[in-house]
Amino acid sequence: MTLEDLGYNKDLESYRRSQNLESFGVGRVISEHKERYVVKTTEDEYDAEIIGNLRFSAQKRSDFPAVGDWVAISEYDEEKVLIHSVFPRKTIIERHAVGKQGEKQIIATNVDFAFIVQSVDRDFNINRIERYLIICNTANVKPIIVLNKIDLINEIELKKLISKVQDRVKQVPLIEISNETKKGIEKLKKLMQKGKTYCLLGSSGVGKSTLLNNLSGSQLMKTNTISTSTNKGRHVTSHRELLVLQNGILIDNPGMREVGIADSTSGLEKTFKSIIELSKNCKFKDCTHTTEIDCAILEAVSKGEIDMDSYENYLKMKKEKEHFELTVAEKRKKDKDFGKMIKHFKKTRKSNK
Repeated sequence: MTLEDLGYNKDLESYRRSQNLESFGVGRVISEHKERYVVKTTEDEYDAEIIGNLRFSAQKRSDFPAVGDWVAISEYDEEKVLIHSVFPRKTIIERHAVGKQGEKQIIATNVDFAFIVQSVDRDFNINRIERYLIICNTANVKPIIVLNKIDLINEIELKKLISKVQDRVKQVPLIEISNETKKGIEKLKKLMQKGKTYCLLGSSGVGKSTLLNNLSGSQLMKTNTISTSTNKGRHVTSHRELLVLQNGILIDNPGMREVGIADSTSGLEKTFKSIIELSKNCKFKDCTHTTEIDCAILEAVSKGEIDMDSYENYLKMKKEKEHFELTVAEKRKKDKDFGKMIKHFKKTRKSNK
């Protein structure tokens, strides 16, 4: 195996030389668990931890290594290495951190393509596909929609679902597959390129881990069935993991029940391009597209030129983005005010001595 098989390229090597890191080894983070990492090199996989200087200089959670990162390493012992530096990230797939106002969570880094996996039999939801598209478009990661479990519905039902998706989601590749019959798996394999990194995105139970096994041709990941009591997927993948296959690199993710979008203006605009283009024809520049007179979007919805569900999902995502940005601004203000208070306290204390 070469570094290029892991996704290494000339830009990364140029950075390594410009930062005088030639004396260190190079590896890629393939898993992370509570600031303990596993790094893969051309020779082996090693347990890893970051050096103290890197830990103390970190300003935020995203300054720490994440799955997909390239890192400069040194040998600690035969089974362990130390991480000295994180290379610049080409792309970052992230979401609004669950339960944390104004904070983001990195899903994976240095990703080229994302497989957005949806099962056609249970909670099929185009709104959720659009949500994942926003995350991908924000990160400049190329999305590919994968409709799984097509063996559980007939051809007529499948064609209707595909038509619904393609009516709302334009110019995004769509592949229908069955993990059971293996239909569509070879087509998906042919899309993959050696040295490129792919990330699996989707809810629990849509078949991501089984798909990974089918693409690799072996049982690399544990799989499970759908709960008969709730008809929802059980969590199988408990942590993010990068795996090197013969025809590419694949990052598996735990099923995400909450996919909160963060500061995603560019992603929103690209995902809802037709709506954004129409908004330029609205009478008012600050049009909310809800009640205004001469709103081009409302007119298009009334004429059936824009899908009502897509329009409502756009408004929801727009509101969610604005709320995230507001909480970030509030958090920054609180941090700034707290800093001023500490500075004033130190100054007062010094003058009283």
